[in-house]
Amino acid sequence: MPPAFPERAAWGTASSLRAWQQQALEAYFGTDGRRPGPRDFLTVATPGAGKTTFALRLARELMERRAVAALTIVCPTEHLKRQWAESAARVGIKINPEYQNGDGPVGKDFDGIAVTYATVAARPALHRNRTEARKSLVIFDEVHHAGDGLSWGDAVREAFEPATRRLALSGTPFRTDINPIPFVQYEEGADGIRRSQADYTYGYGPALADGVVRPVIFLAYAGEMRWRTRAGDEITATLGEPLTQDQTSQAWRAALDPKGDWIRQVLAAADRRLTELRRAIPDAGGLVIATDHETARAYAKMLRAVTGQGATIVLSDDPGASKKIKQFADTDDRWMVAVRMVSEGVDIPRLAVGVYATSTSTPLFFAQAIGRFVRARRRGETASVFLPSVPTLMGHAAEMETERDHVLDRPVREDGLDDDLIAEANRAQDTPDVGEELPFETVEASATFDRVLYDGGEFGMQAAPGSAEEEEFLGIPGLLEPEQVTQLLRKRQADQIANERRKKTGDPRADRTAAEDLAALRRELNGLVNSWNHRTGQPQGVIHKQLRDTCGGPAVPQAGADDIRKRIEKIREWAAKRRS
Repeated sequence: MPPAFPERAAWGTASSLRAWQQQALEAYFGTDGRRPGPRDFLTVATPGAGKTTFALRLARELMERRAVAALTIVCPTEHLKRQWAESAARVGIKINPEYQNGDGPVGKDFDGIAVTYATVAARPALHRNRTEARKSLVIFDEVHHAGDGLSWGDAVREAFEPATRRLALSGTPFRTDINPIPFVQYEEGADGIRRSQADYTYGYGPALADGVVRPVIFLAYAGEMRWRTRAGDEITATLGEPLTQDQTSQAWRAALDPKGDWIRQVLAAADRRLTELRRAIPDAGGLVIATDHETARAYAKMLRAVTGQGATIVLSDDPGASKKIKQFADTDDRWMVAVRMVSEGVDIPRLAVGVYATSTSTPLFFAQAIGRFVRARRRGETASVFLPSVPTLMGHAAEMETERDHVLDRPVREDGLDDDLIAEANRAQDTPDVGEELPFETVEASATFDRVLYDGGEFGMQAAPGSAEEEEFLGIPGLLEPEQVTQLLRKRQADQIANERRKKTGDPRADRTAAEDLAALRRELNGLVNSWNHRTGQPQGVIHKQLRDTCGGPAVPQAGADDIRKRIEKIREWAAKRRS
């Protein structure tokens, strides 16, 4: 049974609606259900919360009221068209997911069609004629795709401007470009910047509190990387330590290279975590998000060596991809490897372990990818995602509960990390992300367990793969309430620090030395400052200065343990106020 039921069943709603879905319907029709509802309505709900159920319930209500006579569902991918049609059939709405632009009128056997944004963009006039012919409700699934380019946005506007009703859905409405999203309302703030305005929002934080989604435990892995440049020079760097942008990029790619041991060791750790979760969630599955076809096949081979079982491989240009995804969803197989097309194309509630093995790093892609693991089927389930220890991903992980709006009127980013990569995720990807080949040759890549990120906090200290210290974190039970996860992580971190002290002194009663205590506090403070930097955009140096000005004391290198503890408490206070 789905969690978080409403306390009451209002006007004609199904008793199985979640509380937020009921509230969203009331926002649309009014608490008494008598309002006709607005022409345009934007619902932002975290991945896994049940946007499809809400949208189909709304569609059913509008059709029963005869406010609309036909339904058009616009999706990012071919796979999602079929997913929508299957869900609609379960509530008595007949949707044709195979409709093509050359098919002519929709048959009388169907209440509507499901098409992709690309299909609409190819012939917008055709879809405008269909929309004008009957009173239509248009559902835009992941509506930010309508802003993928000015031509796409123009096509969506042309095709569906005559629609009687339009329902826009998104789990991640923000984009890194400034293309306006059609039929979305923007309001100018005090700073003169326009931001998208949702009519109903249900974020990850409230969904987590309701038990609708799982808490996500991020396990970050660092390690020693060595590569040879085209000039023949060998470079060594440690992933997880401060590096230049170029060094970070190259060390990251070396880590993901199947020729090195880093990815092999991380896959083995992820499989051990999956084994632990399957004690409480017997059908729990794992997903590796790969960059290209070649590495996907290599990762699948590694998983076979680790588990003794084959992994399902889903490639972005495979015509049988939808069938493979459905088959995996209906079995209790351990692993699937997909080439990036998981941003919105995979809906498998049993996925509980992920390995983020791609260098795609936009906030949009990251949020959508992590969304594949958060769907809860019962209270207490947890999800675990394994990441390379790089600042960009650490920042994204720390911002899981941050709700964003689409922002216009700001400079376009020039770092190349734009959301065109999301479109690429649904096309063939036969080569690595950068150029025809990697700009270097991986010589050596080894993994080190770095830390755990959870609920804005960082836990654990570096440990070797297969060590008892690593196993302490891989063995966290699969059924825990969010507060229990935090308590257990804190305890295991304290145990790890105490064990390190005992190893050094041989004294089982010994506590940390002052130097070790200070080093651990500095590490915690720097992690929190890094997270605050990603959340607010303030430079880390500015944040450190603000903390010093507020709490007193010298700069971090000269600060004592009490000074740093005050700053840790202060930045946690800032974070709590921002969430509230």
